[in-house]
Amino acid sequence: MKTKLYYWSLVAISLLQGSLSFAQNSKKWTLLKGNKIEWKVRAGENHEDHIEMAGLQTAAVVYYGVRNGRLLLDKKIVFPMLRTIPNNTHASLTVPFQDNKSLLIKVDGVGVDEYPLSFGLDGKLSVYSKTNSPLEIQRTLFPAVDKPVLIEQVKLVNTGSKPLQIDLINKYSKFYSDPEKSVYGQYVVQALLRDSLVPKLEPLQSYQFNIVYEGKKITEPAYQYSPSYELGKREDFVKGLAGDLILETPNDTINTAFAFAKIRATESIYDTKGGLMHGPGGLSYYAAIWANDQAEYANPFFPFLGNRNGNESAINSFRHFARFMNSDYKPIPSSIVAEGDSYWNGAKDRGDMAMIAYGASRYALALGKKDIATELWPLIHWCFEYLERQKTDEGVYRSDSDELEGRAPAGKINLSTNSIAYGAYRSAADLARELGKDDLSKLYLQRAGELRSAIVRYFGTDVQGYSTYRYYDGNSILRAWICLPMTMGITERSAGTIDALLSKYLWTNNGILTQSGDKVFWDRATLYAFKGFFMTGATERALPYFKYYSSMRLLGDHVPYPVEAWPEGGQRHLSAESALYCRVITEGLFHIVPTGFRKFSINPSLPKEWKYMRLRRIRAFDRVFDLEVVRRGKQEFLVVKQQDGTIIQKIILKNQAISITLN
Repeated sequence: MKTKLYYWSLVAISLLQGSLSFAQNSKKWTLLKGNKIEWKVRAGENHEDHIEMAGLQTAAVVYYGVRNGRLLLDKKIVFPMLRTIPNNTHASLTVPFQDNKSLLIKVDGVGVDEYPLSFGLDGKLSVYSKTNSPLEIQRTLFPAVDKPVLIEQVKLVNTGSKPLQIDLINKYSKFYSDPEKSVYGQYVVQALLRDSLVPKLEPLQSYQFNIVYEGKKITEPAYQYSPSYELGKREDFVKGLAGDLILETPNDTINTAFAFAKIRATESIYDTKGGLMHGPGGLSYYAAIWANDQAEYANPFFPFLGNRNGNESAINSFRHFARFMNSDYKPIPSSIVAEGDSYWNGAKDRGDMAMIAYGASRYALALGKKDIATELWPLIHWCFEYLERQKTDEGVYRSDSDELEGRAPAGKINLSTNSIAYGAYRSAADLARELGKDDLSKLYLQRAGELRSAIVRYFGTDVQGYSTYRYYDGNSILRAWICLPMTMGITERSAGTIDALLSKYLWTNNGILTQSGDKVFWDRATLYAFKGFFMTGATERALPYFKYYSSMRLLGDHVPYPVEAWPEGGQRHLSAESALYCRVITEGLFHIVPTGFRKFSINPSLPKEWKYMRLRRIRAFDRVFDLEVVRRGKQEFLVVKQQDGTIIQKIILKNQAISITLN
């Protein structure tokens, strides 16, 4: 076995070197100051990409790039609260717009062709183009923070020596929904041109007009939008996110990827009639919540960022799940959709109760508000009572499927449900203690210990030559979710599991495959794996892979966020994956584990090539504080700076977590 592992370690190093070379050659974008990236178009270069952006009332996927030298700039705009019939998961009104067919710009009577020079991303999309005339065009696209519109600002600049006669011909057509297939009556979606009476442009003169892509009920009155005001609000939103939970390391790419991930994780929140609902997006998933995307992935992140909408959406999601508690202990639906009016449970129990109990416990501890924890406790307790009814003679829990919903085999007892249940029991034990429920705290700790032993006993085995876990009874090939035990603090078999995840069977240039022999990858599994690597102290081995991944997602061919999957969905920028990226840092590299309303354990893994890493303005535990890990000589130190000026300094010892209690 040692010979085989050594051989595959050499293979992994060779593959990684190839990946890093690929990464260097595939970087299309470059970092700029102020959390901005830029793509300067090379002569003859053709490339197309897409990005999702969102506000409380709308979302848009913008398709941009260079096609045969000319600008591509199309949009699909989603209006989550304009519901269609049948009012199910996918019933958000979505309307496409194609600029090159809908808005004609003429210079001295000749139609303009745009040839992009550069693209920029910083919470909005900017495009700079030359044309087949002395006119240069600058476009800026962004969603309104709280209105059902996408706004496109267009600036025309005369770079020539003669005046230019500019004409705008609006060919945008209004879209009217079928009132018989619209929940709230007929809708109208239209592109409104603002300030479009362009004067003759003198040399070096510029002029700006705006396109407002609006969706509304036909009975609603017209609204006078102010694009510059909406732009200011969008920029304030992005600036506000940049000013909290600030990552500082010697690696600017990781710092910037973290800053971008905060945007995507937080912007995809919709102000529905059922309250704020954090939705994945991707042209499919809006005004709805899921037990995995929201309860498990995104919600535990929001207390650390401290964003008001994020925290409200998290609390609201648990309130919606709690509506479905019942005395018969039938499972809570996997997803609550249509602004809370309906639900989806097509895959039956995916381990959803474990996901909800885990997310709610971690969230309540990290938020640090006893009243919210008290409100969430009945839901957490109910989920555990449900789980106990699924316990088998082997001491593990059965579920109908897992979060992949049948896309890959999961059997009737899977590693995902059980690993998450273990993490849920551990956090719930801490939460019960904080709420004065000492007997339940002891019981949950006992159940966690028993479940940990049962997981290792039932799932632990050799798979394809690696001492790791089978995913279910009868599973004989490596699976991506073997990373989950590590992320929940189960360290048995972690060495073999890391070897397996980074082996030729699972690791690829796009991250970790769902299963050996497949071509499908999901970023959520790759991000969980990174978190597990760092939590178990495999930092030196994992860091090159994480730097490569961060570089590809931020600066490669499809940017700037983590993605859902491929080929399914075409690498959509689903929101919760960005929250998982941030948690790789907070819970992986820094290894922060909430243990009380003002208390956490921390066991950071400072890479040898770094002298420091910091998280500034952490908003968790109902406090604001900074964390710094710094190396002085051969010794590493943890420095906690609290808002009241109190400083806690601790020596970091290998594999020994430090307990911190805030004032």
